[in-house]
Amino acid sequence: MVALVSGLNECGVDLKQADFFITHMHADHSGLVSTLAREGARIYIGQLDAEIIRSSTPEHWEKMIDSARKCGFPGEELEKAVGSHPGRRYSPNTSLNFRVLKDGDTISIGDYSFRCIETPGHTPGHICLYEPGKKIFICGDHILFDITPNITLSVEERNPLKEYMTSLDKVYDLDVELVLPGHRSIFRNQKERIRELKQHHQARLAEVISILERGKQNAFQVASQMTWDIGHKSWDLFPPAQKLFAFGEAMAHLKYLEEEGQVAWGMEEQGIMFFITEDRKETHKWQMLT
Repeated sequence: MVALVSGLNECGVDLKQADFFITHMHADHSGLVSTLAREGARIYIGQLDAEIIRSSTPEHWEKMIDSARKCGFPGEELEKAVGSHPGRRYSPNTSLNFRVLKDGDTISIGDYSFRCIETPGHTPGHICLYEPGKKIFICGDHILFDITPNITLSVEERNPLKEYMTSLDKVYDLDVELVLPGHRSIFRNQKERIRELKQHHQARLAEVISILERGKQNAFQVASQMTWDIGHKSWDLFPPAQKLFAFGEAMAHLKYLEEEGQVAWGMEEQGIMFFITEDRKETHKWQMLT
């Protein structure tokens, strides 16, 4: 908080006159708005993410715990993971008076006129800002340059990876010269980065299939065998919160494969187990023969 306020002061920002645009509801983007916003400040956010922030109750977290436990996440580690989850520890005040944005809305500031573009995937209500005259794209966590956005599933009725891939296609043809992401480096070659992100997820999907070719497994087991680049030598050394993020990403890829008809699941004594469908097995055998 001190560092942020210091940076804002250095830039000459007067918080008494500041409005806030939140690309998405994750705590590292929204958590401090409750403290920073002064009386009368406008706080812009997408509708679905506003609803998620407002519903961040103990019941919401209990539902998430129950779902993760059914998909194989060990109970003791799960309690630690949820207890240290930044979304639980640092989320903004649930009673904030948000100004909800939708696709195509415009925010005008001085010489800038930003068009709102809904880009669900990283979160259900993620929104980017595009300034066509100046060819600037403020993309939050939709497109990151030197890391990949976390695409995670915690609510079973969504297909976040499919949403994400569609959202990448949605912004691919924008005429952009400068991309301003929510983390790390700014960049300019948006189309190339989108192609890289799509290839990354195709490789991820192939990896999940290869893991399930070893037999039925729960989502936690699948996650433990996927390739992760977070600075730990083994899955057992991952902090519980990192395991939860990885687990959610595995779930997102399993959900995508399920809707594509390549993976199915069933409830067994030990919980929900995932497996390759018969059609997928036959396709795989045919590919091996040709």
